[in-house]
Amino acid sequence: MVFPFLKYSKKSPGETANEIGNFIVSEIQEIESFNVINGFLNLVICDDYWVSALLKAVNEENYGFTNISEHSKLVMVEYSSPNTNKPLHLGHIRNNLLGFSLAEILKANGHRVVKTNIVNDRGIHICKSMLAWQKWGRGETPESTGGKGDHFVGELYVEFDKHYKEEIEELVNKGYSKKEAEENASLIQEARELLIKWEAGDKETVNLWRTMNEWVYEGFDVTYRKLGVDFDKIYYESDTYIAGREEVLRGVDNGIFYRKEDGSVWADLTKNDLDHKLLLRSDGTSVYMTQDIGTAKMRFNDFKIDQMIYVVGNEQNYHFEVLSILLDKLGYEWGRDLYHFSYGMVELPSGKMKSREGTVVDADDLIAEMEDYARQMSQELGKLENLTREEAENNYEIIALGALKYFILKVDPKKNMLFNPQESIDFNGNTGTFIQYTYARIKSVLRKAAERNINYKTELSPDTLLSNKEKDIIKRISMFPDIVKEAGKEYSPALIANYCYELVKEYNQFYQDHSILHESNTIKRNLRLILSLTTSRIIKKSMQLLGIKVPERM
Repeated sequence: MVFPFLKYSKKSPGETANEIGNFIVSEIQEIESFNVINGFLNLVICDDYWVSALLKAVNEENYGFTNISEHSKLVMVEYSSPNTNKPLHLGHIRNNLLGFSLAEILKANGHRVVKTNIVNDRGIHICKSMLAWQKWGRGETPESTGGKGDHFVGELYVEFDKHYKEEIEELVNKGYSKKEAEENASLIQEARELLIKWEAGDKETVNLWRTMNEWVYEGFDVTYRKLGVDFDKIYYESDTYIAGREEVLRGVDNGIFYRKEDGSVWADLTKNDLDHKLLLRSDGTSVYMTQDIGTAKMRFNDFKIDQMIYVVGNEQNYHFEVLSILLDKLGYEWGRDLYHFSYGMVELPSGKMKSREGTVVDADDLIAEMEDYARQMSQELGKLENLTREEAENNYEIIALGALKYFILKVDPKKNMLFNPQESIDFNGNTGTFIQYTYARIKSVLRKAAERNINYKTELSPDTLLSNKEKDIIKRISMFPDIVKEAGKEYSPALIANYCYELVKEYNQFYQDHSILHESNTIKRNLRLILSLTTSRIIKKSMQLLGIKVPERM
């Protein structure tokens, strides 16, 4: 639009646009021509510019990524953060996928990254499962029942909750208020006694705690491997709460925190427009905040990190606001710069795939259901009929996890979302399956070119003429480095996911309109093969940033 320039040119919009256009064409060799429509100046970039952009993308092995050096910024990303009283659920899936993808995107932006997990392996929650095993476990183990360790312990937790609610109801019927009943029920008192014994180092209690947690860890590891996520360092609350309690007591000694008459320790945050925050209970046991203070201190002692990123749901916004303030009060300046990667809740349509407990969506159940959907849809469409049984089964898993991951990661992390399993596995539309299928289609074209001994990786002539569809794909490819940078800046895997979908859409439109292997003009054929090769590489890189595999055949 040239209207802002009219006060300087003192000429009509058409005359002004033509003068600017002529000047640009004479001075910038990449601009081939221009046209003027209703005061708008449209510039036409010459074909050799786009050919050069394509060759840059295909020839640079690390295209779109920034190299990492020993001096690169060191970022720690915490994700997963499970409790050892239950298996991973749908919320954990979104957490793990976001955390892993964010770590990969930060690495692509040239940062050194430490992926870390804090396991909440102590506290009243695990004591409830321990008490349930003592009372109703009958000496069974995951091995004796053939169950997965995290599910086994989770079912014990549910068993405790069932009996606890029954006892509360009995007390309410005897005249107690609900709150009084919850506090005075014998089961919760016994669980608290177990926690006190554990913190006191009671041998029998600690041994049972260690055994049951090992059952859970083995179960978690199976799910993590299935999801394709990993960690460089795992911390355990049973270790970090001690460091946290020491910091809190130091804060009391230095007048930063205060102790009430019942012995509990609190932080007065009213000057920060917040409330008073409990840091140690009256019986001396720790709360989550105490553990997070200790974990933060241990992490910065272990790794001289430049930034700490917590991938935790938005229901914990207040918690991390307080954590940052408390660390700053304790003299840790890096506390001010911690970043809470706050994300929204994820749910399934009502009544879909409820877990065995009937209250949450179990991660293992969901993954298994996704594989069933992938198998069913692939067989109905005949997509994998040319593969061996082993290849097909491997592809079902790749398709299922690709659909699950992409559907979750394509959504802005800050938003709540509804995950629909059946919609996620669709060979058309904005799905991981559609992207995977396009990748496999391109690989099929390139294999056929190799079978025909076509040497298409030759230097293209700068004056190669391009169709509009070819230019559109190259434009999309040339955007990749900027998209990676923006995703790193905004902490948004969704930017990568939706960019990849738009690239795949462009390629499929090109594929429908242009012959590749049957193109008689050798220069055009080779350019289209190079275009296909480059597109496949960008797809693979994009999907890797999302933690998604792409199959060679579909």
